[in-house]
This record gives sequence, C-alpha cells and structure tokens, in this order.
Amino acid sequence: MAKEELLTLDGEIDEILPDGRFGVRLENDHRIIAYTAGKMRKFRIRSIVGDRVRVEMTPYDLTKGRIVYREKIGGGGPGAARRR
Repeated sequence: MAKEELLTLDGEIDEILPDGRFGVRLENDHRIIAYTAGKMRKFRIRSIVGDRVRVEMTPYDLTKGRIVYREKIGGGGPGAARRR
C-alpha cells in the first residue's frame, strides 16, 4: 500500500517527446511530462497529439505523471467499414 494516494487527472496530449514521453495539458491548464504505463506498452496502445488521456500523478512531484488510459474516440480505424 502506498504512503500517499495517487492523483488522477484528465488531460490532452499536446506534444510528443523522445523516449516514449508526452507533453500533456491538464484540464486545470497545467502542463506536465507523462510516460505511458506498462499495460499500455504491453498491449501497444498508441497515443497521438489531441488524444484525451487520464494521468496518474504522485503528490510529491506535480510536474510528472503516468498515462494510464486513452479515451476511445469515434470514427473507427481503417477496418471500421469492413466490420459493418
């Protein structure tokens, strides 16, 4: 069990940085540097600029975080027309 609970905030990716990191603009208009969580890497969930994401942060360092969820956006992928 962690000493302090994690903060979970919503935001939007506004920049892609090297080493699998992203610049994320939070809903409260703060900007942080975030990396993708292990499960997202394992299942190869890709994120691009403009994606809405959920970020976990520790209360000790409010400038860094971990992307734990990418919201699904409508429109489907390249195979969406074929599945109908």
